[in-house]
Amino acid sequence: MSELFDAVDALVASRSSLPPAEERKRLRIAHGLTLDEVAGALKVRRATVSAWESAKKPVEPRGPEREAYARLLGQLAELYPAPVPATFTSAPAPAEVETPSAGPASEPAGAPAHVTPQVPASDLVDPAPAAARRAASNARPTSTSRRPGTRRAAPAATPAGDTDPRFENGPLAVVDVDDDGQVLAYCTGGLVLEVPAKSLPSLVEWTLKEARLGQPKLSGPGKDADPLLVLTKAALERYGLPTMLTEEERLAGRLPEGHRVVKQLARAEWKLTKRGFGPWARIYRPAQGSERACVQLCIPSWNALDTRHWGEAGKLPPAELARLLGVYAVRVMTPRGSTAVTGLELMTALHPATRASEPDADGKRHSEHNPGSLGKDPVDPAPCEAPDGHPLLKDLPRFHVRGPAEKLFEEAYDWARPMTDAECTLRHLVGIDVNMAFAAGANGLTVGLGAPVHVTNPVFDPKLPGSWLVDLSHVDLSRVKVGKDKWADLDAGLLPSPFTPKGERPQGPAWYATPTVAYAVELGYDVRPVEAWVRRENGRYLDGWYNRLRDAYLATMADLGVDADLAPEDFLTAMDGYKDRDPELAIVTTAIKATVKGGLGKLRERPRGEGWRPGEPWRALSRPTWRPDIRAAVISRTRINLHRKLVKHAAFTGQYPIAILSDCVVYAAGGPSPLDFLPYRDGKPLPGGFKLGINPGLVKHEGTQSVLWGEEVRERFNAPELNLARYIKDGTVTDVDNGE
Repeated sequence: MSELFDAVDALVASRSSLPPAEERKRLRIAHGLTLDEVAGALKVRRATVSAWESAKKPVEPRGPEREAYARLLGQLAELYPAPVPATFTSAPAPAEVETPSAGPASEPAGAPAHVTPQVPASDLVDPAPAAARRAASNARPTSTSRRPGTRRAAPAATPAGDTDPRFENGPLAVVDVDDDGQVLAYCTGGLVLEVPAKSLPSLVEWTLKEARLGQPKLSGPGKDADPLLVLTKAALERYGLPTMLTEEERLAGRLPEGHRVVKQLARAEWKLTKRGFGPWARIYRPAQGSERACVQLCIPSWNALDTRHWGEAGKLPPAELARLLGVYAVRVMTPRGSTAVTGLELMTALHPATRASEPDADGKRHSEHNPGSLGKDPVDPAPCEAPDGHPLLKDLPRFHVRGPAEKLFEEAYDWARPMTDAECTLRHLVGIDVNMAFAAGANGLTVGLGAPVHVTNPVFDPKLPGSWLVDLSHVDLSRVKVGKDKWADLDAGLLPSPFTPKGERPQGPAWYATPTVAYAVELGYDVRPVEAWVRRENGRYLDGWYNRLRDAYLATMADLGVDADLAPEDFLTAMDGYKDRDPELAIVTTAIKATVKGGLGKLRERPRGEGWRPGEPWRALSRPTWRPDIRAAVISRTRINLHRKLVKHAAFTGQYPIAILSDCVVYAAGGPSPLDFLPYRDGKPLPGGFKLGINPGLVKHEGTQSVLWGEEVRERFNAPELNLARYIKDGTVTDVDNGE
C-alpha cells in the first residue's frame, strides 16, 4: 500500500504548481541552504537550481526533479511561512550637499590580515554564512525582514569570522537597475540592498551613510578600505553616465571636466583624484581629522576589468559579479584599480609608510616612520638600476646604449636550443610551469628599504641587498657544486647560463642583483666585485604580501578541487579541467596571479604618455614604491630558483631543458605526462628538483606536443632555436614571436 501512496504523492507533485521564483529562493535561504547543496540533493547542476530561482526568467523543473523539488519546497514552506507584507515608505534620497565629514583615500586598505582560515567560496555565494547553515537544524523558523531603502534576502552574510558592524554588508556592491526601475546593490553573500539615491552624488552619500560597505584595515597603522561600487550599464544610464567611452575619452582615460555628472559632483562638494572620472574613479571629500569619506567606482563597460586578467567577468550578471569580486576582495583586498595597481597597493596596505608615535609629554601622538616600510618619500635608484630615460641619466649622449657594465638587466628567461639527436628519437615535448613563480621568488627575500650606498672594491655579502658589478664569465657549468662538497659534471652546452635572460654566457663585468651573485658562489666559484650599490637598511618587505597572495590562491584552488596535499597522479587529475568546475572562481585565480606579476611590474613603472621626454621625471617616480631594485631582486631570485632545479634535474637524470620562457620549461620525454620524466621515487620527488603541486614554486603540467610538431614548427619558420615554450600549451603558432 505504501508504494501506492508514494505513487499518488508523486502524481500530485508532478502537476502541482510551484511557488514563484522569489519565494523558492526565500525558502532555500531561510533554511540556510546553498545552491550547491540543493543541486547536490536533487542531482542537478548548480546553474539549474539558479535558473529555477531566476526572478526575470524562471525555468520550470520537469520530471522527477520537479517532484523532488516540490517536496522540498513544501516542507520548507511549513517551516518558514511567507511573512505578512510590510507597508513602508522608501527612504528619501540624501541631499546632494552635506557637511564634509571625511577625506581622500590615497592610502590603500583591504581585508584584515587576520582573516583566517580562508573563506570557502560557497560562503560568499549565498546569504547564509557557513555557521548559520550548520546551525540551521537547531534554529527556530524565521522570516525575511525589510527596512526602508533595503531589501534583505536573508540576514547579511559575513565572510570573515568576526564582522565589523561598520562593514556588515561586505566590501563592495554591484549596482544595477531591475525591470521595475528599482536601483539595487548586489553585495557579497547574496545580499541585495534597495538604493534610494536618484543621482550620483546622493549615491555616494547613501553608500557612506547607509550601505555599510568597506573592509577593515590590513595592518595596525593602515587605513580601512573604502567601499567599492561596480556600476552596470543600466546603473550608468540611471545616473546620467555613458555606457561606453568615446575614443577620445578612452585615450584620455576619463570623462571631460565639463561632463554634467562631473559638475554635479563638484556642486555637491565632492572631489575626484588626479586620474579624474575614469574606469576606476575615486570620489572623496577632504579629510576632517581621522575621518574619511571616499567611495571608489569600477565601471566594467569602460574596460575597468581587463579581459586579460578578469576574463569575461565584466559581462556577468550582477549577483555573479559581486560574488567573484567579493572572493577576490576578501582574500586579497578590495580592488584599487587594475590587478597591477592592486598588487602594488597591497604592499603598502601591509606596510603603511607611517604610524602613530607614542604619546609625547602632552599626551599627543604624532605621525612617524613605520619600521619595515618604504617610507613616505621616494628614493633615487642607483644609476645602474635606473631605466633608460631616467633623470639620473640625462647627461648621457642622446643615442648612447648602455651595456651590461652600465645597466642592471635582471629579467626572466627567454631561451631555447636545438634538440639533440637523442631527444629527436623521443616522442613528446612536455611543458611544466612553475606556479606563481615570482611570488615564490619574493618569499623570504631580503630587499632594500632605503637609499643605496656606493662602495668600491667591496667584499661580496650574500645577505646584503644591492647591485654588484662583477665578472662571472669564469663560472663553468660543466662542473658545478650541487650540494655541500658535492660536485657534478654537466653538459654546459645544453643548459642556459643563470646570469643572463637569453642564457648566454657573460663576456665580462656586468651588474647583477645579490641573488645572482650569491648563486655563482653556491655553484662553487669565487666572485670579486669591482663596485656595488648596497642598501644597509633592509628587510623582508614582501613576506606578508607573498603570504596573503599565496593563501588566496591556495584557498581558491581548493574550492576548485585542487588541494595542496594531493599525490602527483591525483594532482594531475585534479588540474585537468579545473576551470570548468566553477568558471567564476577560475577567473579569481587568474586575477590573483596577475596581481603578483602586475604588482612587481609597477615597481619599475615606465612613463605612460603624459607628454614625457627622456631625461624628465614621470609621475610614477614620485611614489616611494617606485623601486626597480626590488623588482630586479625578485626576478633574479626567481630565475636562479629555476636554474637550481634545472641543474639538480640534469645532474640526477641526465635530462636537459629544450626551451624556457619565464616560468615554463620544456623537456623531451618518452611519454606525454610530466611523470614520464620527473624522477619520483615512492611518490617523493628529487630533493631540490621539480615537484608537482599547487603551492607557489611547485610545478604543474603546462602542455604536451609531439617532437615532430616541434621540428616542423622550427623548420617552417627556419628558426632552429624558436622558443617552443611559448607555444607548448596548445601548439598554435601563428607567427614567430621575438619575445619583445
